[in-house]
Amino acid sequence: MNKIRLLIADDHNFIIDGIVTLLSNDEKFEVIGISNSGKDVIDKFELLKPDIVIMDISMPEISGIEATRLIIGEHPAAKIIALTQYDDIEYILEFLKAGGLGYILKTANKNELIEAITTVHIGSRYISASVSKILVENLISSNNREDSEKEIPLTKREVEIIKLISDDLTNNEIAEKLNISFRTVETHRRNLMQKLDVKSTVALIRWALQHKIMTIK
Repeated sequence: MNKIRLLIADDHNFIIDGIVTLLSNDEKFEVIGISNSGKDVIDKFELLKPDIVIMDISMPEISGIEATRLIIGEHPAAKIIALTQYDDIEYILEFLKAGGLGYILKTANKNELIEAITTVHIGSRYISASVSKILVENLISSNNREDSEKEIPLTKREVEIIKLISDDLTNNEIAEKLNISFRTVETHRRNLMQKLDVKSTVALIRWALQHKIMTIK
């Protein structure tokens, strides 16, 4: 059986030594090169053509993310795994966008590292459980923000006016209270009806209640 040929890139030799030690007794793997900088790992990739690169995110000269982007740009089939301490969503997304296939943290154990390598080697993506949780939480948070924006697509002035309408004020009274013209109030009211797709004041007030812009006193 052909061994999986690995290039390990990290700016700390004790991390590289630790990975080499972890994999030394497993006949499926062969460490064919090591690198301590982003620029060097690019050069080593060209020279050694490894099956997989295990890449730290924080690297001298060129970051691991940028090195991944440059390697993938020249070699689209290259397989790169991030092994890093960074669990920030920005780093995770940037690395995946750069073309990386795996993302695990340095807190991972030997079994997880081996699983990541073997999974990526067959062309599949591997994201550790802890990183997957971060991605899911970010997705949920983003969806909630989008939903919130969709639920109340109103300007501050429109919210003021809809509250005053619900207080049973006439257009003239609203204009006087807000120190704007009667025609401006009419325009805001018409825009509100169109924006919220309602056809009556009752429906407008119902919408305000549903979206908690106002409450029943």
